Amino acid sequence: MAEAEAHSIVIVGGGICGLATALALHRKGIASLVLEKSRSLRADGAGIGVHANGWRVLEQLGVASELRETAHLITVYHDVWQQGDRTSREKVPVRTELRCLNRKDLIEALAKDIPAGMIRFGCRIAAIDADPSSHGAVLTMADGTTMKAKVLIGCEGTYSVVAKYLGLSPVRTIPRAVLRGFTWFPHGHSFENEFLRLRVGDFFIGRLTITDNLVHFFITMPKPPTGIHPHGQPGPFLRNNECLPDDVMNEPADVSTKDLKKVRDVALKEMQDVECPAEIIDIVRDSDPESLNFVTEFWYRPPWEVIFGSFQKGTVTVAGDAMHAMGPFIGQGGSAGLEDAVVLARSLARAVDDADGAGKDAPASARETMIGKAIGEYIRERRPRVALLSLESFIMGALLVRSPSPVTKLACVAVLILLGSKSLRHAYYDCGRL
Repeated sequence: MAEAEAHSIVIVGGGICGLATALALHRKGIASLVLEKSRSLRADGAGIGVHANGWRVLEQLGVASELRETAHLITVYHDVWQQGDRTSREKVPVRTELRCLNRKDLIEALAKDIPAGMIRFGCRIAAIDADPSSHGAVLTMADGTTMKAKVLIGCEGTYSVVAKYLGLSPVRTIPRAVLRGFTWFPHGHSFENEFLRLRVGDFFIGRLTITDNLVHFFITMPKPPTGIHPHGQPGPFLRNNECLPDDVMNEPADVSTKDLKKVRDVALKEMQDVECPAEIIDIVRDSDPESLNFVTEFWYRPPWEVIFGSFQKGTVTVAGDAMHAMGPFIGQGGSAGLEDAVVLARSLARAVDDADGAGKDAPASARETMIGKAIGEYIRERRPRVALLSLESFIMGALLVRSPSPVTKLACVAVLILLGSKSLRHAYYDCGRL
């Protein structure tokens, strides 16, 4: 039997968080290997809103300047609630940096600065076992080959095999049909640089300007179209590692552009029935069919699991949605994953420096203990932050999706006020320098 391949740091998942973690480690002079089950970069998907806290991380990673060139600054939240003949409007200035990125641009910007050979595609993990010779893990691939990882980081999203190895419960789901995509205006559009949030009937619709020619939209529908499912089975069309409007989702199902056009046609008809504004109808009708993306459920890890969950076993841990999937309700899933990458790389770099300072004669077990402590420090630093984000998102989801009783609704609003949700307190957070 062939000897197992061995690596110091293995990152499972080549999405936003996995690539950001690999790039952060590379910036600190630490090599890692990213295992991605897809055959190429998962650069498809829709838009992702990045607030100021996310941009601080992108600056540390060295990719902020080029990404700012791809997306305009969003300056206004424009809330519209259309109820029959009555329409209420409110415009609130965005007081922190907010831009809607094309997920493809973000993925490619992170990947291009990662040295060749550090991302390996087509690697599907079938099982993870403890390594009896270290604090790390042994990975068994779908093809039967094995790999040893002294440090294992699970960044593979909501259905994480690493999270399962750590004993974390499966993520919860909220049934909710959402269509999203891009619309290109070859001669430019007349929209403000705003995040329009429109409620009409049972629809919740978002429109975010990206450039003078490109607009991102999402439509939350009351129920998914019947009779259209991948492989003829019920379930989501696409499972990505992100959610609206800042998404990371899991494995794309086999969905044809033809089926996605059917979803769009159903959505258009239902939007017309509730007298949705004509400009929104036109955006959806003229959208790029290749950009369409459809999900039938949101994923989240309840805040109490984030508070009490075990995110470490030896030198194995998780980051991003594998740690704190929180749904799209406050637009922080992607930025929180970027924060994880910087904090984890910073902690590991300190441990590596301490281990190098101990000298080459230091026993391997001592180095592993230092790495384990560094991972523990990373978790202690991140847990309060992601627990609050998860709580805020959970409560916002209860208000937007679950239609709570008036008493529960009042309690939810009170908690959101305490958390500073309206002022976007979470967007002011700074996870520090790399």
